[in-house]
Amino acid sequence: MECDYDVGIVGAGPAGLAAAVYAARGGLSAVCFEKEVHGGQIINSPEVENYPALGKVSGVEFATALYEQATGFGAAVEYEEILSADLEGEVKVLHGASRDWRVRAVILAGGVQRRKLGCPGEDRLLGRGVSYCATCDGAFFAGKTVAVVGGGNTAVEDALYLATLCEKVVLIHRRQGFRATEAELAKLRANPRVEFVLDAAVAEVRGAEKVESILVKSTAGAPDREIPVAAVFVAVGLIPQNERFRGALPLTPEGYLQADADCRTALPRVYAAGDTRSKTLRQLVTATADGALAASSAVADLSGDATL
Repeated sequence: MECDYDVGIVGAGPAGLAAAVYAARGGLSAVCFEKEVHGGQIINSPEVENYPALGKVSGVEFATALYEQATGFGAAVEYEEILSADLEGEVKVLHGASRDWRVRAVILAGGVQRRKLGCPGEDRLLGRGVSYCATCDGAFFAGKTVAVVGGGNTAVEDALYLATLCEKVVLIHRRQGFRATEAELAKLRANPRVEFVLDAAVAEVRGAEKVESILVKSTAGAPDREIPVAAVFVAVGLIPQNERFRGALPLTPEGYLQADADCRTALPRVYAAGDTRSKTLRQLVTATADGALAASSAVADLSGDATL
């Protein structure tokens, strides 16, 4: 059966575009499928300063340069939502919103969506004090008061990290109990820069051009409280974009794809790259590294020489 491309890449964020660069340079015809705009969530970051050797660059600049690099090497980008996939055969079939696409290998790089607070001001002030990545953006608020929202390990780890940079960290959680481990909580409770605001939820993020304060409502009947902060770091969970592949590939209980160190999944010539796969660190640099690994694995597997 004739194929449209050698490699179909689901997602045109940093992992998907990096995969396209490496696939195209490896001599494969490659296409990225993207439902919305290319670049992924990094385009919402006003500054990226922790990508090795780049210095400071905006998320849009980074995404644009990576897109131009991928297409410059001959990779294609189709603005098409992939709804499901048949991944077991020699020819993989990606079922798009407008048509089916036949490819020899598939790289799944659909990423995650950050779970939002859903309150007024959150979207309007995104990138101007509202952040979903403390390690990405925390340094911009050194010496200031910031808030962290959440009760899991990510929220506690974010608060610990920010407490090394910021004058004060206000941790807001809607319950008394935490999902985070007791060991991490003990570290946080012992830190004099951290204030716990429990049985509370953020009802509004306030500010004209940037975050200036948050309105916190009690879940236990206490009065509302406005807390001045320079930033709000939201850590209430991630939603992997993998439900469309349930049944075709096994998912972790949290919904992530499983892959080995070379980004190979349990199915031949199917790979998982970036935030969409089970891993400990989700950063821009690990996403692009995954894309390079997945594409290099595809080049080797399609050549029939696993040592390539």
